[in-house]
Amino acid sequence: MSERPTRPAFVPRGEERLFYDRLREHELVFQRCTSCARVVFPLRTVCPGCGSETALTVERAEGGGVVHSWTTQHRAPHPHFATPLTLALADLDEGFRVLAAVPEPTDLAVGARVRVGFDDVDPDLTLLRLDVVTGRTDPEEARG
Repeated sequence: MSERPTRPAFVPRGEERLFYDRLREHELVFQRCTSCARVVFPLRTVCPGCGSETALTVERAEGGGVVHSWTTQHRAPHPHFATPLTLALADLDEGFRVLAAVPEPTDLAVGARVRVGFDDVDPDLTLLRLDVVTGRTDPEEARG
């Protein structure tokens, strides 16, 4: 049996560095603009709502959300990655969306409640994952 190829190198830049450093601490972070109150994700240097270069603060997300959409990939983007790979797009309670792997997609459905989790790939890389916590919910109730 042959080994899978080595994972491609990943070197975060700019705001990515803060994001991935905090993932290693098992924290998902986003930004909020103190000038216009916009929620910002992914992390940026300038608020896309008002253009402020000084008003973005970093906040920790609680990690709960609702599945907006999902798919299962059967072709890996690189030979290192195993398939099938289920990915979900989730609307988090803080007001932004994330895309992450769903390792156990048995009860996965649009509208299902999910919780953010963390996969320590190696000492230098932690990735976000989504864990299903309940089945499908009423769309109005799910959005708060």
